[in-house]
Amino acid sequence: MKIIRFKEADTEEVVSLFYETVHSVNSKDYSQDQLDAWAPKDEKESKMKSWKESLSHHITFVAKVNDKVVGFSDLTHTGYLDRLFVHKDYQGQGIATALIDMLESEAKKLNLLEIDVEASITAKAFFEHRGYKIVCSQTVERKGVELTNFKMLKEIK
Repeated sequence: MKIIRFKEADTEEVVSLFYETVHSVNSKDYSQDQLDAWAPKDEKESKMKSWKESLSHHITFVAKVNDKVVGFSDLTHTGYLDRLFVHKDYQGQGIATALIDMLESEAKKLNLLEIDVEASITAKAFFEHRGYKIVCSQTVERKGVELTNFKMLKEIK
């Protein structure tokens, strides 16, 4: 596995990985209605354009195995960890840890004091293990469907 900076050419693989991961890995914690609201199939094309832009502006890394994107994560320049997803077939192999290590290292270089994230139910334990503290549980609405996630914070030292 190698962790490299995101390139615009990675966009399609990244967006596809997001959809596949949400609809498989997160299905243990969210209903089908919630998954469809979180990652609606009919938004894939529009997401390609918006994500190409946001991932290019954020500090974004992708994990690749044999030139295939198996994970990605991004951080804004103000310390908001926007996305972290690992392919369903590559869970539990240290990919999320490697991606977060890279982002936390970048945060230190930027002299950020903290990183905040809105973690899914599925990702909450991972972030807790990494030293992120729960600020609050929150309910977000997507397409009229409520989803629970957790606002979490980690001080960068």
